[in-house]
Amino acid sequence: MLNLCVITGNLGQNPVKSFSTEGNSVTNFNLAFKSGKDKTSWIRVSCFSKLAETAEKYLHKGAKITVIGALSEEKWDKNGETKSSFRLIASTIEFLKVNNLESEDTRG
Repeated sequence: MLNLCVITGNLGQNPVKSFSTEGNSVTNFNLAFKSGKDKTSWIRVSCFSKLAETAEKYLHKGAKITVIGALSEEKWDKNGETKSSFRLIASTIEFLKVNNLESEDTRG
């Protein structure tokens, strides 16, 4: 089964970098995108290793990007009710406009 997602949108805040228990770089950010005529939706994006370093260094709140990756569903229990959300695990980020630079492709 193919799990490939391509989303173009704008960062909702500056990326946040952290490290996994193994010491690998992890960068997370929220991406706003149009999901209907007048609706904006949000998805959490995670980048790892070299792509995480690049995202943390060059991206900022409001940056317009395209993210290609795999969707990952996260489930948890809250007060006896099962909740879920989706996260996009990025494999490629295309910078559409960052600091007046046009379309720069970064593959992780």
